[in-house]
Amino acid sequence: MHFDQDETRSADVRAAQLAEALPRQIAHAKADAGYFAGLLAEVDAAAVTGRQALARLPVTRKSDLMALQKPALPFGGLNATPLSRLLRVYSSPGPIYDPEGKGRDWWRIARALFAAGLRPGELLHNCFSYHFTPAGMMFETAAQALECPVFPAGVGNTESQARAIHDLRPAAYAGTPSFLKIILEKAEELGLDHGSLVKACVSGEALPPSLRQSLADLGVAVLQCYASADLGLIAYESQAREGMIVDEGVIVEIVRPGTGDPLPEGEVGEVVVTSLNADYPLIRFATGDLSAVLPGISPCGRSNMRIKGWMGRADQATKVRGMFVHPSQVAQVVRRHPEILRARLVVRRDDDNDVMTLHCETSGAGEALASAIAGSIHAVCKLKGEVAFRLPGSLANDGLVIADERG
Repeated sequence: MHFDQDETRSADVRAAQLAEALPRQIAHAKADAGYFAGLLAEVDAAAVTGRQALARLPVTRKSDLMALQKPALPFGGLNATPLSRLLRVYSSPGPIYDPEGKGRDWWRIARALFAAGLRPGELLHNCFSYHFTPAGMMFETAAQALECPVFPAGVGNTESQARAIHDLRPAAYAGTPSFLKIILEKAEELGLDHGSLVKACVSGEALPPSLRQSLADLGVAVLQCYASADLGLIAYESQAREGMIVDEGVIVEIVRPGTGDPLPEGEVGEVVVTSLNADYPLIRFATGDLSAVLPGISPCGRSNMRIKGWMGRADQATKVRGMFVHPSQVAQVVRRHPEILRARLVVRRDDDNDVMTLHCETSGAGEALASAIAGSIHAVCKLKGEVAFRLPGSLANDGLVIADERG
């Protein structure tokens, strides 16, 4: 039922083990990764024993990674293991360079494949790319850790993919869900048998309910996982299919977009991840993705935090009258006024002019407060903005900080 005992740890045991692992990882990052030695120079690693202390550390943004790496390629000092002792190096669009260290299931994807039903000896038809980016190897090394053979199918060649499934009779698929549908429909068109393929672990794009059902109608039970080239596995679905369970090798926070401030359970915000990987010890790494924490634990018995999965992008910067406005600036305005419970900056066009309006849920309203907030908008954003008050709870809980309605 479960990959290992870590999945079913009690909250107290997990917190106690985190209190030991987190200070070690912070100290390791400071000692062996040049970038974090500078960023965390004033941090007492021994004092970072839990989430509250972790939340006080600075955030490193994925959107800044290309610029951070450039002065000291390939990794900008974010790596703790030197290039000469790594196994592979990959390139993601940008380019951003990602390391792979040595060791069994380095990306920790085996946990997601196991949850999706893959068992020792079963053949995995792997349609993630093996070219430049690490996705193909992420899933191949995970299957190897589960003692499963792999057909390295890669991307494209739909008819050949369908024929290989007919001939080799794999039990499971890894790749994007849309490509799986294309392959299965091609197999149906050509009269090729795909009945052996009954389970799949997918990633890399959204899995809407309609697509999941279409694949189920074609005989494949599909579960998804959330992973990245920087972090490996972040979260994954189990057979319960109630949210995504956070992987045991990372610590996930949901923060207000543009800040490092943790949000309450249920609030949509940016996914920030701290990795316990010794080779690439990313501390409070802001992914740019949106999600929210689900209450409780999964009915499958896995006891770690659950998130709703990928809910969009947190990078909502937009240009207004020739100047960029960022979510972090909206957060600065909100912090100046404790009366604001939640805010959203709406940008629209009025007679060919850009108009910014900060919609504020407030515990109190009035002309004086509106004037003060408008002054803060101008001071922080260097642009004039209007203020509109809203009743508490009236703004959608979707993580949107800046809404550009100019079409």
